[in-house]
Amino acid sequence: MHVVMLLYPGLTQLDLTGPFEVLTRFRELTIELVWKTLHPVTDGNGLRLLPNATFETCRQADILFVPGGPGQAKLMNDDETLEFLRNQAEEAQYITSVCTGSLILAAAGLLKGCRATCHWLSIDQLSYFGVTPVKERVVIDGSRITGAGVTSGIDFGMTLAAKLFGEERVRGVQLSMEYDPKPPFTSGSPETAFPETVQRARELAAPFQTQRERIAQEAAERLIAMAPPKPS
Repeated sequence: MHVVMLLYPGLTQLDLTGPFEVLTRFRELTIELVWKTLHPVTDGNGLRLLPNATFETCRQADILFVPGGPGQAKLMNDDETLEFLRNQAEEAQYITSVCTGSLILAAAGLLKGCRATCHWLSIDQLSYFGVTPVKERVVIDGSRITGAGVTSGIDFGMTLAAKLFGEERVRGVQLSMEYDPKPPFTSGSPETAFPETVQRARELAAPFQTQRERIAQEAAERLIAMAPPKPS
């Protein structure tokens, strides 16, 4: 099976590299990291990643994957990227994402009527696109598999791999990766973090989140306008 993983400026690299680390351990899979050009792509914190295919040269995906990150907002109205995703999705067996990558899929019209998840700060924006937001680590709805924020990418990768290759093999991969998380603090979700920690996180993110929400609303309006009229 062939995996097409979208790269773009301003992505969150762990959204991508977490699933990548899991999936590359299954030799039955080939993976292409795809962007508009082959020039290095810089993530939201300055890490440079190298595409190995472009929109024009990449193969048809069996598994289409979109990561999230601050650069997601610009892609919500990027016709070239959204059309590429729509074209790839037509024959893909699985259409997937981590973090705010689900908002990009939603803007392409690929999650309408589905259950999906997203980063906790942005999950409610999915509803603009006719998507049912679900606050779970990984959400499966038929051919759509979405992971929540950033670190859930490893959980997502293992969930997807278990569907493809079975639980026994994935247990072996989990052991080889020594994926045995024991975080030093119980602060990994708004449900477990101290209320003041959640409030501070919201305050710090507020300027960008306001912009992200406006862009999501605009993208949803564009998607509705693109829909063919219902027959009378």
